[in-house]
Amino acid sequence: MSYFAAAVVRDDGGWTAAEVNLRGAADVDEVADRLRDVDPDADLSLLFVEADDAYLVILRLDEGEDLRVFGSDSAYAEESRLGALLVGDLKTSVTGFDDTEEARPSAAGGDEDGEQPAVDPEADPVGEADILADLGVSPQRLLNLCAHEGMLPADVTAEICQVLGCADEVEELRGV
Repeated sequence: MSYFAAAVVRDDGGWTAAEVNLRGAADVDEVADRLRDVDPDADLSLLFVEADDAYLVILRLDEGEDLRVFGSDSAYAEESRLGALLVGDLKTSVTGFDDTEEARPSAAGGDEDGEQPAVDPEADPVGEADILADLGVSPQRLLNLCAHEGMLPADVTAEICQVLGCADEVEELRGV
């Protein structure tokens, strides 16, 4: 399996991006250590791992602590060693958004933001869908992006990074 792993870290000076090599990582904690190493003093560190144009995993550290993980599809854990390492321990489907009337899609088929509900019968997102909620990407929007037909993980990362304000830094890593 091929993958692209882009770390984006934010400190007082703004966003910085770096590619992270995950080869040889023994567990998700070691991956978190590699993310911390990008900038040990960062206020916020995110790692976007895109694999085989099919899977996206987002890891988040706040001030180097409290690792949170979201995976676009639990099947990634069965497809590769890296997938098992990143999302294999996530036993439950997505968490992190309220199951209230406001969070449910309306009868018209969209939520209050006008987004379509994320319903992809073949995908099984796992982890914390609210991982980016405080940064402007709601759980519903994240799920919708991941479930949108034709969207590659790189496209989802680009959309998210556009909202966060670090799209140029990540695209520079890709050499685009």
